[in-house]
Amino acid sequence: MKITDIKVTRRLIPLRKPFKTALRTATEIENVEVAIHTDAGIIGKGSAAPTPVITGDFASGIEEALQGPIRAVLLGKDVADFQMLLTSIQSSCIGNTSAKAAADMALHDLYCRSLGVSLSMWLGGRKKIRTDMTVGVDTPSVMAQEAATHVQNGFDKLKVKVGMDAALDLERITAIKEQVPSHIQLRLDANQGWTPREAVALIREMEARELGIELVEQPVHAKDWEGLKYVTERVNTPIMADESIFSAADAMKLVQGRYVDLLNIKLMKCGGIREAWRIADIAQTAGVKCMVGSMMESSLSVAAIAHVAEAHPNIHYIDLDAPLWLSEEPIGISYDGANILLDKVKEKSLS
Repeated sequence: MKITDIKVTRRLIPLRKPFKTALRTATEIENVEVAIHTDAGIIGKGSAAPTPVITGDFASGIEEALQGPIRAVLLGKDVADFQMLLTSIQSSCIGNTSAKAAADMALHDLYCRSLGVSLSMWLGGRKKIRTDMTVGVDTPSVMAQEAATHVQNGFDKLKVKVGMDAALDLERITAIKEQVPSHIQLRLDANQGWTPREAVALIREMEARELGIELVEQPVHAKDWEGLKYVTERVNTPIMADESIFSAADAMKLVQGRYVDLLNIKLMKCGGIREAWRIADIAQTAGVKCMVGSMMESSLSVAAIAHVAEAHPNIHYIDLDAPLWLSEEPIGISYDGANILLDKVKEKSLS
């Protein structure tokens, strides 16, 4: 089965409400979708969400990478050479992890369709997965009310965005804890917003107040690995790397140097499903648990990483609520409260 064409489209998807973090405020997402066509009539689909403040990728650059160097290494090739094609995607150009992720998931989709199996079935797993729900940055009272609404809707783990003001962040967390039942677990995501000393002081204060924080994600700047280690060594709450990890090589260094306790894997950062799997394997070898997450992405790419979460034994934390923020109904993935349900009908993408 030969690859005959690669088609790329771009579309805007409005959000149900603004999404606020320490890095940006979004009211819509710009999604780039790729379809790999074959002479057998089978089509594999993938997508990418440009997030310049994290990956450095813009929609125009994603399109150019897919239509240029990535198209060049795939066109006319036999899908049976699946692993070699995945390697070719990664070596086709420098950077461009979002474009590579879209092509990688489209190729996985195509290959699994040719075998008549789901991606998670091909990867070898079917465990049940539940997502947390994100509470965007706002005033303490607004965030507390939003948290309470999410709990009413069936979510028992909340990912709380902080990092814009350390002192106010403590008020935000306290307000939320007062509003939700005691069994609700909070995961904090500072999106690089604190200094190492701020992070240590704030986390220690939360520990002293017994606020029950499950983990803190990326408390300091992505490039400040020593700052990450400084925080990790001085608090009891597990510290997770997100913007600091883009590749399996990063994972190796982070776990070997004991910079953090946990790793967050995202397809747009690492460049695709195979690299995501490698990161989870490396972390598992070191006894470091992983989360899978997403940027503000369409359901197509979120479904892809959800299949990985179903299959890999070292994925312990799930942060895949992005489709619930979009104005369109999800495809290939659905939600029953916090439970993620993946469409297993093989005629649909990544199913």
